[in-house]
Amino acid sequence: MPQTPQLILDSIAFERDDCLLFSGICLSLESGDVLQIEGPNGVGKTTLLRILSTALMPTAGKLLWQGSDVARHRQLYLQNLLFLGHLPGLKQSLSPTENLVWWRRIHRDHSPLKNEEILGSLGLCGYEDIPCYALSAGQQRRAVLARLLVTEAPLWILDEPFTAIDKQGVADLEALLIAHARRGGMAVLSTHQDLGIANVRRFPLVASAEAV
Repeated sequence: MPQTPQLILDSIAFERDDCLLFSGICLSLESGDVLQIEGPNGVGKTTLLRILSTALMPTAGKLLWQGSDVARHRQLYLQNLLFLGHLPGLKQSLSPTENLVWWRRIHRDHSPLKNEEILGSLGLCGYEDIPCYALSAGQQRRAVLARLLVTEAPLWILDEPFTAIDKQGVADLEALLIAHARRGGMAVLSTHQDLGIANVRRFPLVASAEAV
Protein backbone atom coordinates (compact mmCIF):
# COMPACT_ATOMS: atom_id res chain seq x y z
CA MET A 1 0.00 0.00 0.00
CA PRO A 2 1.60 3.32 -1.07
CA GLN A 3 2.56 5.81 1.62
CA THR A 4 1.09 9.28 1.89
CA PRO A 5 3.67 11.89 0.82
CA GLN A 6 4.90 13.98 3.73
CA LEU A 7 6.37 16.78 1.59
CA ILE A 8 5.10 17.90 -1.80
CA LEU A 9 6.64 20.45 -4.14
CA ASP A 10 3.84 21.60 -6.42
CA SER A 11 5.02 23.37 -9.60
CA ILE A 12 7.77 25.34 -7.85
CA ALA A 13 9.39 28.15 -9.84
CA PHE A 14 11.88 30.84 -8.92
CA GLU A 15 12.77 34.08 -10.65
CA ARG A 16 15.87 36.15 -9.93
CA ASP A 17 16.53 39.60 -11.38
CA ASP A 18 13.61 39.16 -13.81
CA CYS A 19 15.15 35.92 -15.06
CA LEU A 20 13.43 32.57 -14.52
CA LEU A 21 15.95 30.26 -12.84
CA PHE A 22 13.78 27.13 -12.87
CA SER A 23 10.10 26.25 -13.07
CA GLY A 24 7.64 23.39 -12.88
CA ILE A 25 9.44 21.52 -10.08
CA CYS A 26 7.11 18.75 -8.92
CA LEU A 27 8.39 16.33 -6.29
CA SER A 28 7.11 14.38 -3.32
CA LEU A 29 8.86 12.77 -0.36
CA GLU A 30 7.64 9.89 1.75
CA SER A 31 8.99 8.59 5.04
CA GLY A 32 12.35 6.90 4.45
CA ASP A 33 13.23 8.84 1.29
CA VAL A 34 16.70 10.24 0.59
CA LEU A 35 16.60 12.61 -2.38
CA GLN A 36 19.75 13.89 -4.08
CA ILE A 37 19.43 17.12 -6.10
CA GLU A 38 21.87 16.99 -9.01
CA GLY A 39 23.07 19.53 -11.53
CA PRO A 40 26.00 21.73 -12.54
CA ASN A 41 27.06 24.78 -10.56
CA GLY A 42 24.69 27.71 -11.03
CA VAL A 43 21.65 25.64 -11.94
CA GLY A 44 19.85 26.58 -8.71
CA LYS A 45 20.41 23.67 -6.30
CA THR A 46 21.10 25.91 -3.30
CA THR A 47 18.18 28.14 -4.26
CA LEU A 48 15.83 25.16 -4.32
CA LEU A 49 17.05 23.97 -0.92
CA ARG A 50 16.62 27.46 0.51
CA ILE A 51 13.05 27.43 -0.77
CA LEU A 52 12.55 24.12 1.02
CA SER A 53 13.93 25.72 4.20
CA THR A 54 11.57 28.74 3.70
CA ALA A 55 14.57 31.11 3.62
CA LEU A 56 13.33 32.01 0.12
CA MET A 57 9.79 32.12 -1.21
CA PRO A 58 9.06 30.57 -4.60
CA THR A 59 7.91 32.84 -7.41
CA ALA A 60 5.20 30.32 -8.24
CA GLY A 61 3.94 27.02 -6.87
CA LYS A 62 3.71 25.90 -3.27
CA LEU A 63 5.08 23.55 -0.65
CA LEU A 64 2.79 21.17 1.21
CA TRP A 65 3.81 19.52 4.47
CA GLN A 66 1.53 16.69 5.56
CA GLY A 67 -1.17 18.16 3.34
CA SER A 68 -0.95 21.72 4.68
CA ASP A 69 0.31 24.74 2.77
CA VAL A 70 3.69 25.68 4.26
CA ALA A 71 3.07 29.36 3.52
CA ARG A 72 0.13 29.25 5.96
CA HIS A 73 1.65 26.90 8.53
CA ARG A 74 5.33 27.86 8.36
CA GLN A 75 6.10 27.53 12.07
CA LEU A 76 4.71 24.00 12.27
CA TYR A 77 6.77 23.03 9.21
CA LEU A 78 9.96 24.53 10.65
CA GLN A 79 9.51 22.52 13.84
CA ASN A 80 9.91 19.40 11.69
CA LEU A 81 12.92 20.57 9.67
CA LEU A 82 16.68 20.82 10.08
CA PHE A 83 18.54 22.87 7.48
CA LEU A 84 22.34 22.81 7.18
CA GLY A 85 23.74 25.21 4.59
CA HIS A 86 27.07 24.93 2.78
CA LEU A 87 28.57 27.57 5.11
CA PRO A 88 29.69 26.32 8.54
CA GLY A 89 27.00 28.10 10.56
CA LEU A 90 29.18 28.08 13.68
CA LYS A 91 30.08 30.78 16.17
CA GLN A 92 33.77 30.92 15.38
CA SER A 93 34.86 32.18 18.81
CA LEU A 94 33.21 29.18 20.49
CA SER A 95 34.45 25.60 20.61
CA PRO A 96 32.58 22.66 19.02
CA THR A 97 31.29 21.76 22.49
CA GLU A 98 30.07 25.30 23.18
CA ASN A 99 28.43 25.49 19.76
CA LEU A 100 26.65 22.19 20.35
CA VAL A 101 25.52 23.22 23.85
CA TRP A 102 24.12 26.46 22.42
CA TRP A 103 22.32 24.65 19.61
CA ARG A 104 20.85 21.97 21.89
CA ARG A 105 19.48 24.57 24.28
CA ILE A 106 17.71 26.39 21.48
CA HIS A 107 16.23 23.23 19.97
CA ARG A 108 15.53 21.42 23.25
CA ASP A 109 16.43 17.95 22.04
CA HIS A 110 15.80 14.91 24.24
CA SER A 111 18.78 12.85 23.13
CA PRO A 112 20.55 10.99 25.96
CA LEU A 113 23.88 11.34 24.13
CA LYS A 114 26.50 13.48 25.85
CA ASN A 115 28.26 16.22 23.91
CA GLU A 116 31.65 14.52 24.16
CA GLU A 117 30.16 11.27 22.83
CA ILE A 118 28.62 13.06 19.86
CA LEU A 119 31.74 15.00 18.92
CA GLY A 120 34.02 12.01 19.54
CA SER A 121 31.94 9.82 17.22
CA LEU A 122 32.53 12.38 14.46
CA GLY A 123 36.30 12.41 14.82
CA LEU A 124 36.61 15.51 16.99
CA CYS A 125 38.10 13.79 20.03
CA GLY A 126 40.78 16.16 21.36
CA TYR A 127 39.34 19.12 19.46
CA GLU A 128 36.12 19.61 21.44
CA ASP A 129 37.32 22.67 23.35
CA ILE A 130 39.35 24.44 20.66
CA PRO A 131 37.79 27.62 19.18
CA CYS A 132 36.27 26.86 15.81
CA TYR A 133 38.33 29.52 14.06
CA ALA A 134 41.41 27.38 14.83
CA LEU A 135 39.92 24.23 13.29
CA SER A 136 40.28 23.04 9.71
CA ALA A 137 37.36 23.32 7.28
CA GLY A 138 36.74 19.60 7.63
CA GLN A 139 36.70 19.75 11.43
CA GLN A 140 34.28 22.66 11.32
CA ARG A 141 32.01 20.68 9.01
CA ARG A 142 32.06 17.76 11.46
CA ALA A 143 31.13 20.13 14.30
CA VAL A 144 28.07 21.22 12.29
CA LEU A 145 27.11 17.64 11.39
CA ALA A 146 26.98 16.84 15.12
CA ARG A 147 23.50 18.38 15.07
CA LEU A 148 22.27 15.43 13.02
CA LEU A 149 22.94 13.13 15.96
CA VAL A 150 20.61 14.95 18.31
CA THR A 151 17.91 16.49 16.14
CA GLU A 152 14.37 15.15 16.32
CA ALA A 153 13.38 16.75 13.01
CA PRO A 154 12.08 14.19 10.49
CA LEU A 155 13.09 16.32 7.48
CA TRP A 156 16.76 17.13 6.81
CA ILE A 157 17.71 19.70 4.17
CA LEU A 158 21.46 19.52 3.55
CA ASP A 159 23.35 21.78 1.14
CA GLU A 160 26.67 20.19 0.07
CA PRO A 161 27.09 18.37 3.41
CA PHE A 162 30.15 16.41 2.21
CA THR A 163 32.22 19.54 1.56
CA ALA A 164 35.74 19.41 3.08
CA ILE A 165 35.35 16.06 4.86
CA ASP A 166 37.57 13.03 4.24
CA LYS A 167 36.61 9.48 3.26
CA GLN A 168 35.85 8.47 6.83
CA GLY A 169 33.71 11.58 7.25
CA VAL A 170 31.82 10.70 4.09
CA ALA A 171 31.18 7.17 5.39
CA ASP A 172 30.04 8.54 8.77
CA LEU A 173 27.59 10.95 7.15
CA GLU A 174 26.22 8.28 4.83
CA ALA A 175 25.64 6.07 7.89
CA LEU A 176 23.72 8.90 9.56
CA LEU A 177 21.54 9.35 6.47
CA ILE A 178 20.84 5.61 6.25
CA ALA A 179 19.91 5.41 9.94
CA HIS A 180 17.68 8.47 9.62
CA ALA A 181 15.83 6.97 6.65
CA ARG A 182 15.39 3.64 8.45
CA ARG A 183 13.72 5.50 11.32
CA GLY A 184 11.24 6.94 8.83
CA GLY A 185 12.99 10.26 8.37
CA MET A 186 13.55 12.05 5.07
CA ALA A 187 16.51 13.94 3.61
CA VAL A 188 17.00 16.23 0.65
CA LEU A 189 20.59 17.07 -0.19
CA SER A 190 22.74 18.55 -2.90
CA THR A 191 26.13 16.99 -3.54
CA HIS A 192 28.50 16.03 -6.34
CA GLN A 193 29.43 12.96 -4.24
CA ASP A 194 28.46 9.51 -5.49
CA LEU A 195 26.47 8.32 -2.52
CA GLY A 196 26.92 4.85 -1.11
CA ILE A 197 23.26 4.69 -0.12
CA ALA A 198 20.93 2.08 -1.56
CA ASN A 199 17.74 3.31 -3.23
CA VAL A 200 18.70 6.99 -3.08
CA ARG A 201 16.42 9.00 -5.36
CA ARG A 202 18.02 11.44 -7.78
CA PHE A 203 16.49 14.58 -9.22
CA PRO A 204 18.45 16.33 -12.00
CA LEU A 205 17.69 20.04 -11.70
CA VAL A 206 17.55 21.74 -15.09
CA ALA A 207 17.79 25.50 -15.44
CA SER A 208 15.12 27.36 -17.36
CA ALA A 209 16.03 28.36 -20.91
CA GLU A 210 15.93 31.98 -19.71
CA ALA A 211 18.72 31.27 -17.24
CA VAL A 212 21.04 29.52 -19.69
